[in-house]
Amino acid sequence: MLAGLLLAAGAGRRMGRPKALVRDEAGEPWLVRGVEVLREGGCDAVTVVLGAAADEAAALLEGQEVAVTVAEDWAEGMGASLRAGLAALGPEVDAVLVSLVDLTDLSAAVVARVVRGDVDDRSLRRAGYHGVPGHPVLLGRGHWPGVTASATGDKGARDYLAGESVTLVECGDLATGEDRDTP
Repeated sequence: MLAGLLLAAGAGRRMGRPKALVRDEAGEPWLVRGVEVLREGGCDAVTVVLGAAADEAAALLEGQEVAVTVAEDWAEGMGASLRAGLAALGPEVDAVLVSLVDLTDLSAAVVARVVRGDVDDRSLRRAGYHGVPGHPVLLGRGHWPGVTASATGDKGARDYLAGESVTLVECGDLATGEDRDTP
């Protein structure tokens, strides 16, 4: 089973509000869009990690088929969100595709490209944008202990991935891979 994990716990200080509450120009919440992109791209289930304004953000997901977990220590940074998300996934999950709520041009086509092929507990792939590693990141369950141990501050899985052989899946023709930090 392949799960999608959408990290959306931060306060969004540069944005002026939690990114989990931001809406695009058409009024669609980034949070809802992120869930849909993961599902349409091939994830069997989606879990969202919330933190800042968790109750308000969870309300945006009402009616969505999604699991929600709250990273109580979300203010520590992305590492806390990633650890909480991985801990929330059940034993039936073989691999997880980790994405961020503020990747506004991420598409289902990017997700589908990263997860294309065999996905198992040893999978380790990430999207690349013109050769620059980015998100989403595919983590087989066998990598979760190492990711969890190294996920501190705002680094997420960066240190773990730097020491592993990660397959870079070029997606620069589909998206920029840039996160949006300001209004």
